Amino acid sequence: MCNNKKDDCNCISEILKVILLLQLNSTDDEACLETCDKGFLGNNVVCPKYNTRPVMLYTAFGNGKPWEMPTSKTGESCEDPTTECSNVFRIEKLDGCCATFRVLEQCPRGSEKGTTTWKATNSFFTMDLTCVCAIRCLKDTAVDL
Repeated sequence: MCNNKKDDCNCISEILKVILLLQLNSTDDEACLETCDKGFLGNNVVCPKYNTRPVMLYTAFGNGKPWEMPTSKTGESCEDPTTECSNVFRIEKLDGCCATFRVLEQCPRGSEKGTTTWKATNSFFTMDLTCVCAIRCLKDTAVDL
């Protein structure tokens, strides 16, 4: 485990809790009211149809490489060259030091210049966050769920 701290997942867990809340409270353009009592100054970064903050996870066992999972339920292992894998995920559920993630797949087309678009898969996994030593957040995006 990372630093042999069996019950200490607070750092990663707290970041994922914020991301999960942002995703759960994301909204579409029609619900973005520009009223006097809006709870922010300036433009709302949640309103432009973003519903996902993609993340990459790093473990102590990955030798500096991000964690990978198959993009389909039929994929057995990312070590198999015939299995398509991704290292970009969307948090779906958080329970203490356990988090359930959805595997995201990069869209081959449809990306605007300089941006990456992601597609939700039906591949999920649950990870013990005490195994996660680092998290990398990518640019917020809209994902069809």
